[in-house]
Amino acid sequence: MSNPVWLIGAIIFWLAAWALNEWLVRQRFHTFTAKRASNIAVPLIFGAAIIVLWEGVVRGFSIPSILLPAPSAIFLRLISSLPILWADFRQTFLKSVLTGYVLGCGLGFGVAILIDRSPFLQRGLLPIGNFVSALPVVGIAPIMVMWFGFDWQSKVAVVVIMTFFPMLVNTVQGLAASSHMERDLMHTYAAGWWPTLVKLRLPAAWPFIFNALKINSTLALIGAIVAEFFGTPIVGMGFRISAEMGRSNVDMVWAEIAIAAIAGSGFYGLVALAERAVTFWHPSVRSGRT
Repeated sequence: MSNPVWLIGAIIFWLAAWALNEWLVRQRFHTFTAKRASNIAVPLIFGAAIIVLWEGVVRGFSIPSILLPAPSAIFLRLISSLPILWADFRQTFLKSVLTGYVLGCGLGFGVAILIDRSPFLQRGLLPIGNFVSALPVVGIAPIMVMWFGFDWQSKVAVVVIMTFFPMLVNTVQGLAASSHMERDLMHTYAAGWWPTLVKLRLPAAWPFIFNALKINSTLALIGAIVAEFFGTPIVGMGFRISAEMGRSNVDMVWAEIAIAAIAGSGFYGLVALAERAVTFWHPSVRSGRT
């Protein structure tokens, strides 16, 4: 039985939020604090409007929860299942994602430094890296599970493979970003390869490196969750999504998705904050502060 009151209320809230956001984006704030607050408020208001509209549509049209649960039902399931969600988060994110992310990015960076010293490796390994980076995770995950077992170590292996090559390719491109004039200037100062790397080429490569770190922050979480579909102990985000979907507990599935989205967004945000602190000199960062 449909309930038009919920739908009308949600549409009114959506229109009001849209009007408020339109007003905020058209304002010319004279202080950095006010501009920053406006930039934060706009996506928050937009997100709240989507949730309210979602709630109104589900309740207004009486959509069955097995097809699309309401945000309120998802929130209640999330609150009531915090111990289970925490165990899944610890297994997937703290063990698999973070370990694989550090290993994959670290190995990619180290191999990029070696490739920079060897034209042979640059011509031979980079094409292979581009080929392997295009392999689908659904093809890699079962093999890693067979090699490393069903626990989190096999998920770490998948994450390492997914994060290694983006870091490798971006770092190699970043190390080549400095101009010939800048390198000639370092040569006139009698600077060797190592001082040139530390004082010129590596700082010029930081935007490329952080671009890979941001890309990998999302790839790592996706890879770990997908890998858990192919074999894992009775814990983990991917396992929970697969198991609860089979039991038609769709609200629990959406609760896991919400936790994964929050974790992924927070991880990406931390990397972006680190980028702003390290590459404060870059035009993209300086223009954002004016």
